[in-house]
Amino acid sequence: MEHLIAIVFTLTYVGMALGRVPGLTLDRTGIALIAAVVLLASGQVKVEDAGAAIDMPTLLLLFALMLVSAQFQEAGLYRVVAGKVAVSVGSAHRLLFLTILSAGLLSAVLANDIVVFAMAPMLVEGIRGRGMDPRPFLLGLAGGANAGSAMTIIGNPQNILIGQVGGLDFWHFLLVCGVPGLVSMLLVYGCIRLLWRHQLAIPPVPAAEGLVPPLDYWQTVKGVAAVLGLMVLFATDLPREVGALAVAAPLLLSRRLASRDMIGAVDWHLLLLFACLFVITDAFAASPWAALGVEWLAERQWLPDRITVMTPLLTVASNTIGNVPAVMLILSMWPIEGDGPVYGLALLSTLAGNLLLVGSLANIIVAERAAASGVKLTFTDFARAGIPMTLASLAVASGWLLLGGWMGW
Repeated sequence: MEHLIAIVFTLTYVGMALGRVPGLTLDRTGIALIAAVVLLASGQVKVEDAGAAIDMPTLLLLFALMLVSAQFQEAGLYRVVAGKVAVSVGSAHRLLFLTILSAGLLSAVLANDIVVFAMAPMLVEGIRGRGMDPRPFLLGLAGGANAGSAMTIIGNPQNILIGQVGGLDFWHFLLVCGVPGLVSMLLVYGCIRLLWRHQLAIPPVPAAEGLVPPLDYWQTVKGVAAVLGLMVLFATDLPREVGALAVAAPLLLSRRLASRDMIGAVDWHLLLLFACLFVITDAFAASPWAALGVEWLAERQWLPDRITVMTPLLTVASNTIGNVPAVMLILSMWPIEGDGPVYGLALLSTLAGNLLLVGSLANIIVAERAAASGVKLTFTDFARAGIPMTLASLAVASGWLLLGGWMGW
């Protein structure tokens, strides 16, 4: 019955690549859940083994960080930042730069998916109200958020997983990945400015009054205190997930923000996707098929421990099955030695997500939120700037990893 594990595993990742089952409204999370249930119902995975396969520290850390991000969302910070960017004085180029910078810096310390979810509608409203095309600014929002999130181990879901599995230090990760992340933000700006120059040549009209929503300063202060607390605790020997929970839980003590709303802002679909993929990839990794596959790759020197293998592999995988499933698959099958390749896995998988609209969840969220606001950001629109800015970012990141001695050619 080991063939069943291989079949379920293969169909799951085909589903990850397609994004949904043709003819059904079944998305990636639903596909992973059904696959996990098949393994359990068939007896190929026991309930206790499924529980052991799920990396609870990673899920707890991800949950806690989502709560911290939800604090800022409920305080209105993301909407205020997007509104202030949209009404800023200056040229369209300046507004684009501020969009990328704000999205990138916020995503470095908060979940990038929540950042773009909250900022996109306000950005569309403000930019469109000033007589400009919102599309290049939406590209800047997604591209900047992805590039900024690559800088830290808490910037996006795959980095959180990699940081936990690799036991990476927060500050050392920032030293390794911060520079290519910042440079990538500049490359995002340069590519969009060049390739959308005709749309950005339109001078913005004066901003309307009252566009920027009010900010709850007290709730924002609580959120800032929580982030500072995280930074302090991450420098101690306290397990990262325990420290994050200790910081996030007190945020629920509020007379204005209902705990139900805070907890409801957590992306439970993503947490369920993680849990199910843990079960599926663990079952496959324990089967003979995984060992044969790794042996076959090793014989041909195709293991992702070198730049020339990892960069194209992650570029393709992140834009087909998605960067989160791709990272989970690689971590389950590849015996990683040393921190260098782990840094490369985090940095390259995140930056590769800027290539196409389907490359990261943040991109899809921006497109969906824009569509709800009446702006259509198409696959072609995204690829127009996404392909060159991603190839340039990957080249910079690969060169940085090589020069720093973290990875070999």
